[in-house]
This record gives sequence, C-alpha cells and structure tokens, in this order.
Amino acid sequence: MSDIVVPAARPPRHRIDPKTQKKLARLSRRAHRFHQFAHHPLCGNYAGEVIRIGRNRFCRGCCYALLGGALGVPTGVAVDLGLGPSTTIAWVTTAIAAAIIVVTLLTRRRITKLVTRLAPACMMSVAMTCGVLGLGTSGFIAALAAAMIVGGLRLLYGKRGPDRTPCTTCPERELQPCSGFAPIVSRERAFQRAVRKMI
Repeated sequence: MSDIVVPAARPPRHRIDPKTQKKLARLSRRAHRFHQFAHHPLCGNYAGEVIRIGRNRFCRGCCYALLGGALGVPTGVAVDLGLGPSTTIAWVTTAIAAAIIVVTLLTRRRITKLVTRLAPACMMSVAMTCGVLGLGTSGFIAALAAAMIVGGLRLLYGKRGPDRTPCTTCPERELQPCSGFAPIVSRERAFQRAVRKMI
C-alpha cells in the first residue's frame, strides 16, 4: 500500500475589506503627494531642477514644457487671426524647435530649461495649432510632424531614465538614504506605521 501524501494546507489569505482599501489608497496618495511630480531627488544638488510650491515639489522641466504647450495654443490662434491661415509659420516653428532640441541633445553644457523646454514646447504647440487651423494638406502634415517629434521625444526621455550625474560626486552618495531621498523615506515609513495599525 502506497503512502498517501496530503498536500499542506495553504495559509488563509488576509483579505482587506474595500472600505479599508480605499482608506489605504487615499493615505498613500496623500503621503507621497509632496514629491509625486518632482522627478528628482529633493536635495540642494537638484534644487535648480525642482519648483517648490508650499510643501509640494514639481519638476521644473515638466512644468516649463506644459506651460509652453499651453501658451502655444492661444499664440497659434492669435497668429492665425492676425495673419490668416499660415502653414509657413507651422513649418518654421517646427524647424526652429527641432533645431533647439538637437542642439540641446548634442551639447554637454547645462542650458536653462526656459530654452530647452518652454521655448520648444511653445513652438511645437504653435506649429500644431497653425497647421490645423490652416485647413490644408501642408498644414496638417506640419502639425503631424510636430506632434510626432513631441511624442518621440517623450518616449526617448522615458527610456533614458533620470539623470543622476550630480550624485556621482556627492559626498552623501554612500548614505542610505541620502538627504535627497530622506524626506521620501521618512514619509513612507510613517505610512507603513499607519498601515500596520489599520490591518
């Protein structure tokens, strides 16, 4: 008679009720809201990369890109109303913005994000607006070209990952965590303590 192997009982799963799940999600969002859009460490080395508004930090490059994109739409509309439909402006602004982007990618010098983010985003937005309002094939192609450049850059930026060059020479690089991440880690530990009390 062969031995019968009885499978070990699985430990019961700890289920969290939906109400508690919502509380935990809300608490997590609140805990990390202050740095959610910073995209950089919060130390002095990266102070120029971050905009601080109250307790919250925001990535300067992203803010400038969004602002440039937002400013480009009314600017394009104003150009269209003042000069009439102009696909030439759409092509010229696309070309200038592309040239700025290429120079930015090729140079090793740090250039202000007003030039590297805000200006190209504004010009691309103007190009797309003028191209669409031109209601012609050439204008639509110019708008599509600008949109494809913006989308391509977004993909490349995402694949490149964060630039941590200042970390390589930082005297705190061996610390775990360093001052750039200490506030984030502190908030996460506080969140974990709150979670343990709830579940």
